[in-house]
Formats: sequence, C-alpha cells, structure tokens
Amino acid sequence: MKSQNKYRKFQLQQKNIEVLEKENSRFKRVYSEYENMSNDLWDLENSDGDPIPDDFITAIQLQTAYLEEEIEDWLVQFNQNKNEIKS
Repeated sequence: MKSQNKYRKFQLQQKNIEVLEKENSRFKRVYSEYENMSNDLWDLENSDGDPIPDDFITAIQLQTAYLEEEIEDWLVQFNQNKNEIKS
C-alpha cells in the first residue's frame, strides 16, 4: 500500500483556493503547476521503476517549494483581505 501524498499541503484551504482560481488567472496557473509537480514528485519518490538521479528529484523539490511559498503568500493575503472585509 502506498503512503498518502505528503505534497497535498493545501487540502484544508480548498474553498479559498477555488475562489482565488476564479479571481486570478496567475494564481490558477501557479496552483495548477504546483499540483502537477507535486503529483509527479510523489510518483517519482514512490515508483518501483528505474532509479531517478537525486539532483533531478532535488530540483523538482526546490521548484515545488517555491510554488508552495507563492501559494501560501496568496492564501495569507486572501485571508487577511477576507478578515478586513468582515470588520
């Protein structure tokens, strides 16, 4: 049995992500790229096929981390704007 995808970091914020995807095409593109890369990375780390060079996996991990940080920044700003509107 394969382990759960550890790169599914934003599952609890799906509603906010859906709103941001509708409002911001750049966010939608970045989030889509993040999902694709995190799925590919998880598949590479859990495959039984040919070994993958460590530097290749490290490069994908680094790019995924950059995308993750960008998404986190958008979500923080979104949550702050939502709270300001409620006040």
